[in-house]
Amino acid sequence: MSDWLVSLPERLDIFLSMEGRMLSRTKAQVAIDEGKVMVNDVVVTKASFRLQEGDNVVVEDTDATVEPSSIEPWDLNLSILYEDDTCLVIDKPAGFAVHPGAGMAPGEKTILHGIAFLFAKRAIPFSTDAVLVHRLDRETTGCLLIAKDAASHRFLQEQFQQRSVTKQYLALVEGIPSSAEAMIDSPIGRSATHRTTMSVLANTDAREAQTGYRVLGSAHHASLLLCNLYTGRTHQVRVHLSAIGHPVLGDGTYTSERSLRLTEELGVHGLCLHAWKLTFVSPSDKKSHAVTAPLPSPFERAIASAGIPWKM
Repeated sequence: MSDWLVSLPERLDIFLSMEGRMLSRTKAQVAIDEGKVMVNDVVVTKASFRLQEGDNVVVEDTDATVEPSSIEPWDLNLSILYEDDTCLVIDKPAGFAVHPGAGMAPGEKTILHGIAFLFAKRAIPFSTDAVLVHRLDRETTGCLLIAKDAASHRFLQEQFQQRSVTKQYLALVEGIPSSAEAMIDSPIGRSATHRTTMSVLANTDAREAQTGYRVLGSAHHASLLLCNLYTGRTHQVRVHLSAIGHPVLGDGTYTSERSLRLTEELGVHGLCLHAWKLTFVSPSDKKSHAVTAPLPSPFERAIASAGIPWKM
């Protein structure tokens, strides 16, 4: 656990990223999101929280401060969807956490270990605080953007902060939405009863979150949705779709009796949520690039089992 006394007014996330206190502003955001930051003995979950001189800031031990030496190269056979001199996009497989965290088994490999391997093959210096531009859940598959150096990392993260990156997901859900196309605009915060899950909330601890969706096809009490993320909250798509009564199939956390039953009936194995398309401006050529990740076989089989005709 680390603590500091604030010497001048500042946003909480910026304060935590000053003077090497955290590895990056993004990792400071992770600690804040996970409820591991306290100001004057009160947990604060807003990155924009304004500190005043004399405030006492405490950060619990967190995976946001993983040391580079703890990440050794490991070949995860990661598929590369796009690459240039400054960044690359990998096709994240299911079953791997993006970075080490509390509760993980000793020696468990993460996407960071696989990235370290890719960097070693290319003789690129590897630093844990300058590669991950964003995150995906352990079981979510698809496009994950990786920076090759600190300057590119900052350039790409600014796009996420300004919401100029286009993030499109495919989700197979239980039920058929009453609206073929809609925007879910509901704030998300950490559950008061289960601190490892998120909930749609209406209190001051929640953060704004918007997810748009369009139904691509429906059959057998299931629907395939194309989701557009306008914000990047933890578990956002899963929380929002569950909140409107259409949980993602294969999700064991944000679920319902109907979705559990349908998951079993269709023989679904794995979370049916895929980061299908990512559009961003590369630091290399300052041009927009749209990268798509092919659907993994288990997801394709689930769609076929549901009998949903679809074509992108």
